[in-house]
Amino acid sequence: MIRCTQQKRADPPTGLDLSSVDTTVAPGESFYRYATGGWQQANPIPDEYARYGSFDKLREENQKQIQSLIEALGSGKHPAGSNAQKVGDLYRMGIDSIRLNEQGAAPIQSQLEAIVAAKDKRDVIRLMAQVSRYADNPFFGFAVGPDDKNSSMNIVHLYQSGIGMGDRDYYLLADDHSRSLRDAYIRLMENQFQHAGYEEAKARQAAVNVMRIETALAAAHITREMRRIPELNYHKIRMEELAVAVAPFDWNLFFGEVGAPGLDSLNVSHPIPIKAAIETIEQESLEALQDYLSWKVINSAAAYLSDSFVTANFEFYGKALSGSKELRPRWRRAIDAVNGALGEAVGQLYVERYFPPQAKERMLALVDNLSLALGERITRLEWMSDETKEKALEKLATFTVKIGYPDKWKDYASLEILGDSYWQNMVRASEFAYAEMISDLGQPVDKSKWYMSPQTVNAYYNPSSNEICFPAGILQPPFFYMDGDDAINYGGIGVVIGHEMTHGFDDQGRKFDKEGNLADWWTADDATRFEERARVLVDHFDGITVLDTVHANGTFTLGENIADQGGLQVSYHAFMKTSQASTGEPIDGFTPAQRFFLSYAALWAGNVRDAEILRLTKVDPHSLGRWRVDGALPHLDAWYDAFNIPSSDPLWLPEEKRAAIW
Repeated sequence: MIRCTQQKRADPPTGLDLSSVDTTVAPGESFYRYATGGWQQANPIPDEYARYGSFDKLREENQKQIQSLIEALGSGKHPAGSNAQKVGDLYRMGIDSIRLNEQGAAPIQSQLEAIVAAKDKRDVIRLMAQVSRYADNPFFGFAVGPDDKNSSMNIVHLYQSGIGMGDRDYYLLADDHSRSLRDAYIRLMENQFQHAGYEEAKARQAAVNVMRIETALAAAHITREMRRIPELNYHKIRMEELAVAVAPFDWNLFFGEVGAPGLDSLNVSHPIPIKAAIETIEQESLEALQDYLSWKVINSAAAYLSDSFVTANFEFYGKALSGSKELRPRWRRAIDAVNGALGEAVGQLYVERYFPPQAKERMLALVDNLSLALGERITRLEWMSDETKEKALEKLATFTVKIGYPDKWKDYASLEILGDSYWQNMVRASEFAYAEMISDLGQPVDKSKWYMSPQTVNAYYNPSSNEICFPAGILQPPFFYMDGDDAINYGGIGVVIGHEMTHGFDDQGRKFDKEGNLADWWTADDATRFEERARVLVDHFDGITVLDTVHANGTFTLGENIADQGGLQVSYHAFMKTSQASTGEPIDGFTPAQRFFLSYAALWAGNVRDAEILRLTKVDPHSLGRWRVDGALPHLDAWYDAFNIPSSDPLWLPEEKRAAIW
């Protein structure tokens, strides 16, 4: 274990930054601009960002803290194989631009040569299994995780995958933006194949081959809206039925190569896309399949190779796809790589230095208060029957709460960080994680496992284990103020807690029972009433124009919008029980209720480029920051009361059009 003396941040902020408020805008005109307009003006988007908000600013500060921890390791010698050696050496390789440029494409040559040596389609199957251990999944995805209908056991899951642009629509839509992205993607592939040693004509043909294969895969992919329906993503079948239920394939060879021989049964999340992937393997030439597998290696490795690879990658994924103007500094990219490869090793350093025990104690109290508030709200629901309420309360009572960091740290003893190359170390890290995943196959689910590292600025709800998790990284301003008043903490981290709790009862989470199993525990009438109320949010967000003629996708973002609406309602309900709320004493000219909503809006302060608006609207199930405020708050009666919003203001919604779920 790496040990550091615990230190508190110097002079932590204790309240709202009133310079963020823009009083030239009325709260009912755009509460987002009213609450965050000053922040937006003071924080223009840095060139290396496509979106820059309070999340990003906090992540930047986190990275600086982590950088100081890692660089402190460099001041001394550490035993070979220790976490300190691994963290320090990997970071140093990531920032060593001279060596990275000297090595060029050499670190991937042995992998590309193995692909070129393929003699037939059986070799292709072997290679796709091998590549999936350390690179983006070729053709379709393979994973081990909890069985949706038997959440205590881990099984194999197959799912759609294999495309490089992130969403099927980029390959299929005929609009100018999609066509221009396809052209830019082909240019990226041509450039990267040449950087990897292909002659120009061969690189051009390889790009054509990859684009044809990925387009065929994308055409069969189910939509992002369909992926949100759990029952459409669960098809558990016995191994001997696989060839008929999905497609004939050398399944024994495939599962043997991925490390899962002798399977009894598995879940095929997306049968049609996987069938299409197998048909593509059958129909395409060996050479085209080799080009496709080579691209998976090249594209996955690009960020860890020479500047020519990194720059080409940024030109497409950073500039064309997201609108960023400048590549992020090398040290920040290296920090991300270390966090990805050795997350909990870095996490130990982080929590010992920056996460005081008092923060965990206060968080536990907040979670208890929010849980009580949600229980009271469920009990008082007029639209839900007593039968369903009883089961909802049982589910709430069995939530597992994880705060700060895991009770048991991950053992990285078997992960070697060696001196050969940055990319090969990332391969070893991926294979370490893959081996960890495979070891779970056929075993009981470890419900103590964390799916985010402690330094992560985020939180999550996991339906299969019915747990909510709040890493240490998010437990700081603007989310959590150790010495702040209740209004800003309930409006900040309180809403985040309520948001994650509500995920257990959103349009997806509600379909899992208290044990984490996909099961229908609702009466039919209650399910219908839920869907009617959720439809209000779908229609409301469908009506929002995010840019020019592009609208938000209310169906795709429904789960997050329900969680925002529920989180706000539940946290405000809990806040109303505090002494600050009952006294109503203003601070800095704002009432406690006003401070609550200003604190919430501050979480989403930010600026975003047009290209990123378009990308996120396609791929992100969260609404854009502006609409997590201006789209969510008009559904809360308390917000209208707090700011005396008149019916003439643009954000005003008649009561019958306000969503009321949790």
